[in-house]
Amino acid sequence: MQSPSDRHEYPAHWEADVVLRDGGITHVRPITEDDAERLVSFYEQVSDESKYLRFFSPYPRLSAKDVHRFTHHDYVDRVGLAATVGGEFIATVRYDRVDATGMPASSPADEAEVAFLVQDAHHGRGVASALLEHIAAVARERGVRRFTAEVLPANTKMIKVFTDAGYAQKRSFEDGVVRLHLDLEPTDRSLAVQQAREQRAEARSVRRLLAPGSVAVVGVSRGRGGVGRSVLEHLRDGGFTGALHAVNPSFPEDLTELDGVPARRSLAGIDGPVDLAVVAVPADRVPEVVDECGAHGVQGLVVLSAGYAELGPEGRERQRQLVRRARAFGMRVIGPNAFGVVNTAADVRLNASLAPEMPRAGRIGLFTQSGAIGVALLSRLHRRDGGVTGVTGVSTFVSAGNRADVSGNDVLQYWYDDPETDVALMYLESIGNPRKFNRLARRTAAAKPLVVVQGARHSGVPQGHAVRATRLSHDTVSALLRQAGVIRVDTITELVDAGLLLARQPLPAGPRVAILGNSESLGLLTYDACLAEGLEPLPPLDLTTAATPDDFHRALSRALADPGSDAVVVTAIPRIDEAAGDGGTAADAALAEALRTAGADAPDKPVLVVHVELGGLAEALSAAAVTAPQARAAAEARPEDAGEAAASGEAAPAGDSALRQDARQQSGAPQSSGQQSTDQQSTGPQYTPQPDETRLRLIPAYPAAERAVRALAEAVRYAGWRRDAAEAGRVPEFEDIDEKEAASFIDMLLADAPGAAGTGPAAGTRPTVGTGPAVGAGSAAGTGPAAEAGPDVGVELGPEETHALLRRYGVPVRRAVPAGTADEAVAAARRIGFPVALKTTAPHLRHRADLGGVRLDLADEEQVRRAFAELAELFGGAEQVRPVVQQMAPRGVDTLVRAVIDPAAGPVLSFGLAGAPSQLLGDLSHRLIPVADRDAAAMIRSVRTAPLLFGWRGAAPVDTDALERLLLRVSRLVDDHPEVVAVTLEPVVVAPRGVSVLGASVRLAHPPARDDQGPRTLPQY
Repeated sequence: MQSPSDRHEYPAHWEADVVLRDGGITHVRPITEDDAERLVSFYEQVSDESKYLRFFSPYPRLSAKDVHRFTHHDYVDRVGLAATVGGEFIATVRYDRVDATGMPASSPADEAEVAFLVQDAHHGRGVASALLEHIAAVARERGVRRFTAEVLPANTKMIKVFTDAGYAQKRSFEDGVVRLHLDLEPTDRSLAVQQAREQRAEARSVRRLLAPGSVAVVGVSRGRGGVGRSVLEHLRDGGFTGALHAVNPSFPEDLTELDGVPARRSLAGIDGPVDLAVVAVPADRVPEVVDECGAHGVQGLVVLSAGYAELGPEGRERQRQLVRRARAFGMRVIGPNAFGVVNTAADVRLNASLAPEMPRAGRIGLFTQSGAIGVALLSRLHRRDGGVTGVTGVSTFVSAGNRADVSGNDVLQYWYDDPETDVALMYLESIGNPRKFNRLARRTAAAKPLVVVQGARHSGVPQGHAVRATRLSHDTVSALLRQAGVIRVDTITELVDAGLLLARQPLPAGPRVAILGNSESLGLLTYDACLAEGLEPLPPLDLTTAATPDDFHRALSRALADPGSDAVVVTAIPRIDEAAGDGGTAADAALAEALRTAGADAPDKPVLVVHVELGGLAEALSAAAVTAPQARAAAEARPEDAGEAAASGEAAPAGDSALRQDARQQSGAPQSSGQQSTDQQSTGPQYTPQPDETRLRLIPAYPAAERAVRALAEAVRYAGWRRDAAEAGRVPEFEDIDEKEAASFIDMLLADAPGAAGTGPAAGTRPTVGTGPAVGAGSAAGTGPAAEAGPDVGVELGPEETHALLRRYGVPVRRAVPAGTADEAVAAARRIGFPVALKTTAPHLRHRADLGGVRLDLADEEQVRRAFAELAELFGGAEQVRPVVQQMAPRGVDTLVRAVIDPAAGPVLSFGLAGAPSQLLGDLSHRLIPVADRDAAAMIRSVRTAPLLFGWRGAAPVDTDALERLLLRVSRLVDDHPEVVAVTLEPVVVAPRGVSVLGASVRLAHPPARDDQGPRTLPQY
C-alpha cells in the first residue's frame, strides 16, 4: 500500500506497466517514503562506475539524509519515479523544480533538473528512455515545461537517451560537463520516436511468446486426456524445436519422464531457463503457478484455464489479479480462457494450443478472440476439399481468450515487421483501444493486407472482455476501419476467402476483370457478381464445354497479356467425358498445370478459379502446398488412476473434451485410440522439414462465383487504398483562422460554465495518461454519431457563443432571430431584409421540414404574418413552435456536418445529406480527425446520395469545393481544441456557388484523456 505524501495525495494515476526494449515489463510508479529499504537495496546493486557517472564523484553508499530526500516528495515541485520488477527497484528518475538561477523553486517556475540511475544489470533494456517519457508527462501535468540535465561527457548512454527522445533541445559544454536543455512539449519527432519504440518493444514481447527456446506445460496429468496433457502432446508431436517440460506437483517423486518429455513436480526442479509456461490448472491454483513462474524467470504465460471475467464480477477481479501478478514479474499473458498459440516456423514448430494438428506453414497470421472460431479458421485453412482450396497455411496463430493482457494490438505490432507473415487475419469481438488499433492498422495495412471480421456486432461485448465505452455505431466503426486500410468482411468464410487470395496472388492494378471458362452460365453469374461488387467486368469468353487444358492455357495467357484487364477469373465445370467416366483426376491435374503455367508468365495480375464439382482441380491447384504427413508420436496408454486428473489439478473446463473432439474432426485429424500399429509408433517428433513452398504463387479456387468475386473486390479496394495512402493528403492552413483567440474564448466559456467541470479527467490527474479501459462497455446502436457526444457531456453553447466561436474558424452561421409574435417576426424580417424564411426550432420539430415547420421565400410583411399564423395553428401556438426568422439562403442541397469526440475512438467527423438520407437510411461518411484534403473530398463522394451534389438528372452541380473547405475547417477546430467535444452544422445548404450554414450547435467540455499521446503504457486494471 502506498502512502500519501505530506503535501499532495499519492498520484496513483501515474502508475503504469511499460513494455521495455527486450519485450519484458516494468512497473513504473511514484516513489514514496515507504521505499527507503528498496532504495538502499537498489543502490547497493549499482556499480561504482554508474554511481560516479550519476553523482560526479565516488559515492559508495547513500546517507540517511540522502534516503530521506530521495523518498520524500511533494509530487509537485519534487517528484521521483521508480521502475520496478518483482516489487524491487531497477531504475529511478527524479526532477526538482528550479528557478532561473538553478535554485529550488515552486510554481510558476516552469523548469526542473532531472537525473536518472539505472541498475547495471538492466542497462540496454530501454528503461531510462521509458522513464523519461513518464517523468516528462508528469512534469507537463505539474506545469514544468523544460528539463535541464548535467551529464559527464563519458556518460554517452545517458546523453543518447536525451538526444534520441525527439524533444526540441539545446546542448552546451561548461566546466567539464554537458548541459542539456529539453523543451517538454511533444513534437512530431518525439511522438514518432515514442511510437517506434512502442512497436519494437511490443513486437518483441509477442515474439518471446511465439518463439520460446523452452516451454513448460504446468498441469499435466499422467493419464491421457485433459487440457495440459493434450497440449504437451501437441507440442511434442508438432516437432517443437526447443526444450519441453511437463510440470505437476502430483507427479510421483521418482517420475522423471512422461512419454519422452522431462517431468518435474515444480518449475524450480527444471535445470535451465523456461521462456514460456502454458498454464492448465484450475483458476484458484493459477496465482501460485504465476508466482512460481516469476521466481524461475519465465518470460511469458499462456493461460488456458477458464473461470475468469467470463463468469462475472468475481471472475473479473480474479482476472485483474492475474494480470497484475504476472506483470509484476515482467511477464506478459495470453488469456486467460485462451485456446493457445501456434508458430509454424521451421526453427520453432510451436503448437501450444488445443488444436490437435500442427497447421501447415504459410504466410497468413491469424488472431482470434474465440477458441471455437479459431478451430473453424484453422480447419478452413488446413483442409483442401469442400470449400476454397487450402492453398496456404499460417505463419502464426494466437487465440487470446479474454485478452486480459496481450491483445490484437500487440499481435499487430509483431506482424508489422514479421518477415514470415504476408497477410493478417483477425476475428475480433471487441476492440479495447480503438484509437490505437486504428493507428496500428493503418501502418500495418500500408505494408501488408489486414482482414478483419467483427463478431458480437449486435449482442454487445462478450463477458470477460475489458473495453472502453464507445458511442459509435458498428457502421461508423467499420467506416473508420476501412479508412485505415482494413479489409472489413462480415463472415469467417469471407475472411478466409480474402486471406487466401491476398496471400498468394498479386494485388490488382484496377477493377477491370476478364472472365473466361467452359460454362457460359457460370461466366454470366461471375459477370453479374462483378457488377454487384462495383467491378468492371469484360464480356465473358466462353470456351465451350469441350475446352481442353491447352484451350484454357491459351485463353488465360491472352487475358493476362491484355492491357485492358487487371485480373482474371477462370470458371470451370467438368467436361462431359469426365463426368461420365474415368480420368477426371488426371484431367483436373492437367487443367491445374495449364492454369499455373499460364499464370506464371504474368506474375503481376491475380488469377482466381471458380469451379463446380471439380474437387480434383481444387486439389491439384493446391498440391504444391502439401507438406509431409505429421505422424503423431505413439506410446502405450497408461491405465489412469481413478480421480488422478482431478488430483493433479489439471484444468478441465466444461465441454473441453467435446471442443477437442470437434477440433480433431474439423481438422481432419485421425481419432486417437491410445493404440497405434508398430510402424506408427515413435518416441519423438516425426516432422520432416520440407522445401519452403509458402512463397509459391498458387491459384485459389472457389466453389461459388460470388465468393471469388467478393474476395477479388476486396483486393481491388485495398489496392486502391494502398495507392492513395502512398500520397499523403494535406491539411491546409487557413489564413483567416484565429486559433489563439478561439483558445482564449473557449477557456473563458469553460470558466463560466460550472456544468463542464466534471467532464474531463478527475482533479489531480493528467490528461496525457490513460487509466485503462472500462470493463464490459459496449457500443450503442444507431446509424452514425448523431448523439455520440451525449446530452450529458459538457455544456451546450448558446447561439451567440456558438456563432462567435465558429466565426473564428471562418465558419459564418446565418443569423436566426427569435420571434414570439407575428409583430416580432415582421420586425425581424425588416431588419434582416426580405425575402426571409420562418421556421420552427422546437426540439420535436427541428430539422423536420416534412412536417411543414418551414416557410420559405416570404417576400413581404403580409406573407410573414400569414406564415406565422399558419405555423401557430398547425402546431398549437407560438410557444410550441419557437419560431425564428432567418435570411433566405441560395437554393441548393441540404447537408449536415458533425464532429464528436468518442471516448474510445477519438474525434470523428461525419458528413451526409440532411433529412431522410442520414436519419432514416444512415447514409453518412466518417473520418478520424484531423482530416486531410483528400479525406474531405472522399467523404463527400462516398455517401450513396452523392450524385445529388454532382448534377443528378440534369440539376446544376453544387459547390463541392466550398463544402470540402467547410469540412476541413470543422476538422481543424476540433483538432486544435480538444475542449470542443461536439459540433453539429445542420442544415448546410450547398448552392452552385458557396455554402450557407443555417443552424449550428457546439458543446464544450474539459479535454478527455488522450493515452495515445502520452507515454507508453499498457492498459491498467
